[in-house]
Amino acid sequence: MENQNPVHVFATWKVKEGQIENVLHLLKTVHKESIKEDGNLFYKIHQSNSDRNTIVLFEGYKDESSIAEHRNSKHFQDLVLGKIVPLLENREIVLTTPIEY
Repeated sequence: MENQNPVHVFATWKVKEGQIENVLHLLKTVHKESIKEDGNLFYKIHQSNSDRNTIVLFEGYKDESSIAEHRNSKHFQDLVLGKIVPLLENREIVLTTPIEY
């Protein structure tokens, strides 16, 4: 059965030298479109203090199906996969479920 709990995404992107401004510019649109999605809880973009070419995305979604909708969206397909990923040296993604105490 599919997880109906909220899912948080931690994505760490190592941007190729000289491409950080291009990636940040594209991410403005990705952010704007992602927060409009019904299943999106938040979409936060962070830049490393120690390595300005490292971006960490912290995203929240209502459930697993909301992440699938996000990944199938036009802005994810066109901007993230089509334009941003080619500008990255490395991309790591961790999906988590928050633990409530």
